[in-house]
Amino acid sequence: MALVHKWLNGTYVLRKCPKSSVASCPFLSTRFADYCSSSLQKPVATPGKGSSQRKTEGGLQGHHQRETALDITSPEEKPEVSFDKAIKDEIKDHFRRLKNDIVNHWIGPEGRPLHEVLLEQAKVVWQFRGKEDLDKWIVTSDKTIGGRSEVFLKMGKNNQSALLYGTLSSEGPHDGESGRSGYCAMMSRVPRGPFERKRSYDWSQFNTLYLRVRGDGRPWMVNIREDTDIIQRKNQMYSYFMFTRGGPYWQEIKIPFSKFFFSNQGRIRDAQYQLLLDKISSIGFTLADKVDGPFFLEIDFIGVFTDPAHTEEFAYENSPVLNPRLFK
Repeated sequence: MALVHKWLNGTYVLRKCPKSSVASCPFLSTRFADYCSSSLQKPVATPGKGSSQRKTEGGLQGHHQRETALDITSPEEKPEVSFDKAIKDEIKDHFRRLKNDIVNHWIGPEGRPLHEVLLEQAKVVWQFRGKEDLDKWIVTSDKTIGGRSEVFLKMGKNNQSALLYGTLSSEGPHDGESGRSGYCAMMSRVPRGPFERKRSYDWSQFNTLYLRVRGDGRPWMVNIREDTDIIQRKNQMYSYFMFTRGGPYWQEIKIPFSKFFFSNQGRIRDAQYQLLLDKISSIGFTLADKVDGPFFLEIDFIGVFTDPAHTEEFAYENSPVLNPRLFK
């Protein structure tokens, strides 16, 4: 019976780890094949060493089972990459998003009932509660033109805010062309719909920008861009000042949209135009106070709301001399 048991046990091990041949696996060496086959031979039992023999058999069986469990792949094999499958998946995703947009359009603005949107008095547009919220923003500085300023964006304490920090340097680039430098900026990405179609924010029912920030006492510039595809208007924006107090306390800032003034390529224009609130593309913050050194700005959320006490439509005057198109 002992011989039958050993024979059955040996057959089981052989079934788990058959003798490998160079012809069947050309990438395996002969030494590995001989080792796998020779080590399967059962040691001869000697008197007084029965327990050690059983331990040796158990160790050999466990060792060979681990050897056969290894997934040996050829170095010539390469992972399969299907560009056609990737393109098909991307197209399916865009059509799925397009379907959701159509369904939401029939329900109401942003997929909500119309009466709910009309009665809305305040709205949080951007908040920072995770990395996916930071991915909606871009940071830049005068390093793009050879400057020395640095700016970074990360999550604040307990992942409840965004911390914009860095070092401002007004030292100009040594290229012989640029004479001015020293700015850092943070701007939101333009929202995209299905098939990378541009989207815009509709703030026409609100009249005030609402921010909750905590800064170091530096003045910032808040910039709003309109949604436009005209190349000549890509440098146009509407701006207003934001003054931080410094210190450990949060600051709630309210800026009426009527206060934003029109600028082009960083220069305030004599002819002023009113901001179109139904075609908002992005918002940004710029620091360029010519004070070298470290800075920080912590942002909790950015929103809009309706202030019933504010009735001003436009804060700046126009005349036929400055802006004749408005008086035709």
